[in-house]
Amino acid sequence: MPVRFLNSSILRWPSKKQVDGALRQWVLEQDECLDDVMALGYFGSYARGTAGKGSDLDVVAILTESHLPFHQRSTHWNFLSIPVPVEAQIYTRAEWQQLAVNQPRFYNTLLQETVWIIPLSQ
Repeated sequence: MPVRFLNSSILRWPSKKQVDGALRQWVLEQDECLDDVMALGYFGSYARGTAGKGSDLDVVAILTESHLPFHQRSTHWNFLSIPVPVEAQIYTRAEWQQLAVNQPRFYNTLLQETVWIIPLSQ
């Protein structure tokens, strides 16, 4: 969310550096809760450096496994410390492998553009 610039009424959207730092801090604070995370990073406008006012942070994570359906996984992660809205795509290892087959274009975009905070080991 936007932050006030000093005493001005002008709102300034957080920079890539601020958002990257906030996500890295979030990972450090969540360390014990991320035991099943194989990889985690962000893609989209913040990764490309094209984020602007109103941009959200697109997070991708790969878990060893999960008993939750895909659409429910991100609801169990609290991203409130990140200064912009977060859209999380949380895959299991098997789903990640299927993504390469079922959506190769999106998969390749993720491989090329994602800034990995917890690196993906191939």
